[in-house]
Amino acid sequence: MQIILLEKVKNVGLLGDVVKVKDGYARNFLIPQGKAKRATQVNIDDLAKRRAELEKVAAEKLAEQQKLGEKLNGIELKMSQKAGVDGRLFGSVTNNDIADALKAQGYDVVKAMVLMPSGPIKMIGETPVKLALHTDVDAEIKVVVIAEKE
Repeated sequence: MQIILLEKVKNVGLLGDVVKVKDGYARNFLIPQGKAKRATQVNIDDLAKRRAELEKVAAEKLAEQQKLGEKLNGIELKMSQKAGVDGRLFGSVTNNDIADALKAQGYDVVKAMVLMPSGPIKMIGETPVKLALHTDVDAEIKVVVIAEKE
């Protein structure tokens, strides 16, 4: 399916690009999220008129996420979980848990921004976690999991 991107999408293209993607990706993700429109002549003409406005909104969003990235970079997030004597957790610390803990501290982070390529944390100790705040902005935090006192 041919689509016009309304914002930068990682591994797809930049704002205003007309690209061909799989039908399901366009219909189920890009179009409902407001990241793209079908590449009809009417939409192409509309984008040409609104391009400056869309670029301004994208620049504001990028600046906002860069500020958040500067605040988050290097912070240490302490979490307590029940653990056995060998240091293994009963359960795990997931990206949802980390996002909720950051949100409780006042940071605007959603679950999808927390990248955990090696999976959930299952041991006590320090673990570096990367946050993808924007397609161009990454931050790294340190998650310290401690054993919960009973």
